[in-house]
Amino acid sequence: MKPKLLKIQSPEIESFSARRDLTPTVNSIWHYHEELELVYFKEGEGTQFIGDQISRFTSGDVVLVGSNLPHYWRFDHDYFAEEGKSADVYVIHFHPHFLGQHFLEVPENRELKKLISNSSRGLQIKLPNINNVIHLMEKTVETEHNKRLLYLLEALFEISSQNNELYAIASMGFKYNYLREEQDQIQNIYNYTLNHYKQKITLAEIAEVAKVSPNTFCKFFKSRSRKNYTDFVNEIRVGQACKLLIENKFRINEVCFESGFNNFASFHKCFKKVTGKSPLQYQRSFIPD
Repeated sequence: MKPKLLKIQSPEIESFSARRDLTPTVNSIWHYHEELELVYFKEGEGTQFIGDQISRFTSGDVVLVGSNLPHYWRFDHDYFAEEGKSADVYVIHFHPHFLGQHFLEVPENRELKKLISNSSRGLQIKLPNINNVIHLMEKTVETEHNKRLLYLLEALFEISSQNNELYAIASMGFKYNYLREEQDQIQNIYNYTLNHYKQKITLAEIAEVAKVSPNTFCKFFKSRSRKNYTDFVNEIRVGQACKLLIENKFRINEVCFESGFNNFASFHKCFKKVTGKSPLQYQRSFIPD
């Protein structure tokens, strides 16, 4: 399943790209690029696909995506409604060697070099002082010329100094097998699944979306994603269930059906497999008694 290669355009007088996105559709496709991507979701939530992992992203999240690691952020439907929620995202792209081939080799930069190496799996950044990193990212976007470089470096040094607070996202050893003719299939599969996860999706149905036979689809999907399609759909459903449990607008048995499961036993089993907690335990970790 081939992600799109995106070319990141940086101004000719600058060594990296930093911007603020106020729409939920910017680069909302399964893609990869040589540059690392540091992203802060000031406002926004939805489903996050990084490598072979699916999870929820929400306001306040900070993520570092490594070079050539496929990724995709799909905002919830609320952000596309006529008077829906507003997105606000800070995005910084920089090449691993944007400060020269030898910058990472000096002794003082060994932790930064380690950070860039570890980002190959994607990193969820959960520092105790995350607000300082967020402030530096905002200043990087809002400031011009040499000062923005200093802010970016300070943010990266802040992150790299606390490697024990960085959580790898994609599976260890995740490798992507790039085939040009598969370029749009993953996007079609993702979009269709996200739009229809509440109903039963048959093998024939999703195979037609991918434009292959049902038998070919099973082998194709598992060889590329390292999971079968049923597990993939269930991970998306569990992600939606997490959102509903945190919002606390439905009873747990209602969350089961609202997120696409057709019986509570299956819901409970899948939820615990993905999150390590029962639905009630998960909800209580966010909502005090």
